[in-house]
Amino acid sequence: MATEAADAANGAAESSVGMPQLDFSTFPNQVFWLVVTLVVIYLVLSRVALPRIAEVLAARQGAITSDIATAEELKQKAANAEEAYERALAEARAEAGRIAAEAKAEMQAEVDAAIERADVEIAAKAAKSEVRINEIRKSAAEAVRDVARSAAGDVVAALGVKVDGAAIDAAVAAQMKG
Repeated sequence: MATEAADAANGAAESSVGMPQLDFSTFPNQVFWLVVTLVVIYLVLSRVALPRIAEVLAARQGAITSDIATAEELKQKAANAEEAYERALAEARAEAGRIAAEAKAEMQAEVDAAIERADVEIAAKAAKSEVRINEIRKSAAEAVRDVARSAAGDVVAALGVKVDGAAIDAAVAAQMKG
């Protein structure tokens, strides 16, 4: 039992002291290890971790700067390409307009030439037709004159009057002149 009493006294002493971190008798030891731990953490962070983080940040910043520069170059190239496209499109439109104007002028010249040839053909056919009409008029007038002479001779003969052919010709010619 004596040992039990000693253990109980030790347990009571230990339980009355409280938390070991708050025991003022161990403060210098705790402060020493706190300082050592902080120095080790500082050295590890400043010598190993922070340089690696700085390298990663610098690499990222370099990549971002490079990407931005590349994007600017590509943007400039795209703007130049768009400008070249617009210029080529304007030139193509102008060329198309010029080609259309040339084709229109060429077609108009062909149409004018065809109209001129048609006018010449029409004039030639009209002249031929006029000649033919004049021939038909002359032959018709002669046919009318012949028919009129024949009819006048028959009418005069039917009436029983004797008239010579020259008198009938003169009377028909007088009537034909108007």
